[in-house]
Amino acid sequence: MKLPESENLNLWLFFVTAFTWSWLFWMPEVLWDYRLYLAPFGPTVAAFLLTYKNEGMNGARDLLKRGLDFRFRKIWLLPIFLLMPAIVGLSFLLSVLTGEPVPEIAVLSQPWVIIPAFFYIFFLGGPVEEEFGWRGYALDRLQANFNALVSSAIIGIMWGIWHLPLFFMPRQEMYYNVPIWGFILGTVLFSIMFTWVYNNTGGSILAVLLLHTTGNLSHFIFPVTATRFGGLYSLVLNAVAVIIVLIVWGHKRMVREQHIKTTLPNRNTSGEMLRR
Repeated sequence: MKLPESENLNLWLFFVTAFTWSWLFWMPEVLWDYRLYLAPFGPTVAAFLLTYKNEGMNGARDLLKRGLDFRFRKIWLLPIFLLMPAIVGLSFLLSVLTGEPVPEIAVLSQPWVIIPAFFYIFFLGGPVEEEFGWRGYALDRLQANFNALVSSAIIGIMWGIWHLPLFFMPRQEMYYNVPIWGFILGTVLFSIMFTWVYNNTGGSILAVLLLHTTGNLSHFIFPVTATRFGGLYSLVLNAVAVIIVLIVWGHKRMVREQHIKTTLPNRNTSGEMLRR
């Protein structure tokens, strides 16, 4: 099902609004090292603004509820909580086994910080600030026009470019050892895995909020970007995981055919999920 022209326009407005909001509020940190904590909320702000504009308060309320909806098959909690820690942890281990100096792992001396770090990351470390937009708003509309793989690649590229100001900030150490092209390739690979989880949980924003959280938390626990080749190992392992997903679940919908009726997004074109 193709999107009507009005929804295609809304999709472009979403990207323009998300970039404008975030880059505008990031500029003081780039230029003067003055942080405005509103900047990362660009994608979520754009999603709610456009949803409210086109669907009113009820539409905005429905979008918020999708971030609280736990009604998906709980088997998907396994990749949500284990996939990214496994990839990042193995990448860190490989960097150590190949002779690199072992960076300090701060959580070894204070493992209790993992729990508050999880909640901090969930609300202020990326997921809530972004996922209502990238997956909850843009992915639904893209999948009405393109297959799941192409939709994921488009979001992944936009997602990576959206982060560019962070490469020019003095307090963003995790980006120092990562080339921009490698980062964008990584966001494309992440985006594919996010689409895989999203589509198989019936379009659950909560599922991708949790997946995003465990991904960022994994980098907090395992300082893979502090190593010379850890980022490269992570890129390769993410690529392997994506290849497996595409082979087993397919590139069109990333959902096995026998589960399509119960797991695929199935909502209308006015800001909710769309039937392919």
